[in-house]
Amino acid sequence: MAYQEVAKDILAHVGGRENIASLVHCATRLRFKLKNHKNADAEALKKNPGVIMVVESGGQFQVVIGNHVHDVYNAVRAAAGLTDESEPSLQVTGEKASIFGKLIDIVSAIFTPFLGVMAASGILKGVLALAVVCGWLSTDSGTYKLWFAASDALFYFFPLVLGYTAGKKFGGNPFLTMAIGGALTHPVVLQAFEATSQVGAVHENFLGIPITFINYSSSVIPIIFAAWVSCWLEKQFNKRLPSAVRNFFTPLFCLAITVPLTFLLIGPAATWLSQSLAHGYQAIYTFAPWLAGGFMGAVWQICVIFGLHWGLVPLMINNLSVLGYDTMVPLLLPAVMGQVGATLGVLLRTRDKKLKVLAGSAVTAGIFGITEPAVYGVTLPNRRPFIFGCVAGAVGGVIVGYCQTSVFSFGLVSVFTFSQIIPTTGVDMSVWGAILGTGLAFTLACVTTFIAGLPRSEVATETVIVQPTENDILAPMSGTVLAMDQVPDSTFASGLLGEGAAIIPLTGRVIAPFHGEVASLFQTRHAIGLLSDSGIEVLIHIGIDTVKLNGQHFTTYVKVGDKIKPGDLLIEFDRQAILDAGYDLATPIIISNSDEYTAVTRFTNELSIESGMPFLTVSR
Repeated sequence: MAYQEVAKDILAHVGGRENIASLVHCATRLRFKLKNHKNADAEALKKNPGVIMVVESGGQFQVVIGNHVHDVYNAVRAAAGLTDESEPSLQVTGEKASIFGKLIDIVSAIFTPFLGVMAASGILKGVLALAVVCGWLSTDSGTYKLWFAASDALFYFFPLVLGYTAGKKFGGNPFLTMAIGGALTHPVVLQAFEATSQVGAVHENFLGIPITFINYSSSVIPIIFAAWVSCWLEKQFNKRLPSAVRNFFTPLFCLAITVPLTFLLIGPAATWLSQSLAHGYQAIYTFAPWLAGGFMGAVWQICVIFGLHWGLVPLMINNLSVLGYDTMVPLLLPAVMGQVGATLGVLLRTRDKKLKVLAGSAVTAGIFGITEPAVYGVTLPNRRPFIFGCVAGAVGGVIVGYCQTSVFSFGLVSVFTFSQIIPTTGVDMSVWGAILGTGLAFTLACVTTFIAGLPRSEVATETVIVQPTENDILAPMSGTVLAMDQVPDSTFASGLLGEGAAIIPLTGRVIAPFHGEVASLFQTRHAIGLLSDSGIEVLIHIGIDTVKLNGQHFTTYVKVGDKIKPGDLLIEFDRQAILDAGYDLATPIIISNSDEYTAVTRFTNELSIESGMPFLTVSR
């Protein structure tokens, strides 16, 4: 039911079903292509507790959900009535995306549908490599062969999978473009490639034109270009052929034209481009691998924030296809683990219960390669932890780059990547360099965040509780002190409800100010009445007009009649969410029965106070 509620809110704030041009999801994000971005309300959507962040980048409206994105994706599709057979129109209005934005959109749409399977296949390949190096499995065993087939199938038949997703993205028949991908990996073609590779082989031709046979297994770029051509042809034939025959003749013409064109022109040209990209990157990397490592370690998470990392994913896969290895993925290990380390530092340092829970789950997700919860939920909102994570990633990246670590299969950058960097010759300095650089990034980010990553008011130092006398009231929260007549509410400022003072809180905690009991607790949880053992009645009212929140953003830890002692946690509240909702957080602390005392005075005229310190006193 929770997913359905989140889905309804998302659907409402993206402008409804009629504003959705397309919807896909990756490991953590819903990626909307909207007809008109002006109809979406990103700020309202960010307030949903089921949404980590909203990012508009690359022509996409990206809603960061986290690990359960697939469940929310299904719920959104169900709420919007979207099916594979009834996709919305792709007509988009508003601002035109840049060429780079369109490229990012194409790449993400083609690769995201099978990202999870691709990551799983890469991990399995890495585990098999580790098993062989450790002597647990032999490459001649049936066990190894079956698991290797399972891990290699997706990569070997990449043209089929990419043909399907590219066909969907380009607006054509995905089964038609998948068939073209199948032609690229057909046994007849592979046999012809092997035959023409032999010395003295006779080259074949198509209608008199020489054919260049290439092994397209595991290739990436050729099928994407071929799919685009096929989809373009499909639209042209559908416009011109009668409806009675187009279902058969359009696919016929597309296959008959695109497959030969791919082998004669598109394939060789795309293969040349693939090889040029791979060798060009390798030349740059070889020039200064340590510099490449420092750069990627520093900026990778910034690219992830804006969704720009998708522009590099095809290059990584292309390196594996052309070179048999990739040096870019290892450089990202320190960047990822740097943010995980910074998040762990926040977890160990903060005393904000909600942030601590969020950081704990984000650390676990980050270890397995999902950093969005850590970045959007923990490090980026607090700024310094994110910066420390990026700096640590750069330091670790320098070490990984210097050791020239490579991966031999593709997958999400995670703890499993360590099994994917082991070469066939066994563990060497490139592996130890990756472990050292990643470990240093994790440790450096964690330590620096623990020491200086959070404001003083947020750190996990013990609250000093001064034992009050029977006439004293301790500060129930840390913050800036206001005289009662400065409170922006005439009812409180006039003293009509009693004398006292107010605090603008720096944290989201309210603690007990004396020994006593809970006398009253508002149903909306924004205010609490306390009675001390000596008879002092205190009202703590969190914020101005916060009753209108109807309990949202407040959590109570006591009930009416509970006995309390100084320092007991009474209420927690989401300070930032209340501010974002437009409410003033000035919190009056009122002596409700002040007319029974001759005076109510403050202990100090300091403008700030820590929770648990003497705040008010009454005189009889």
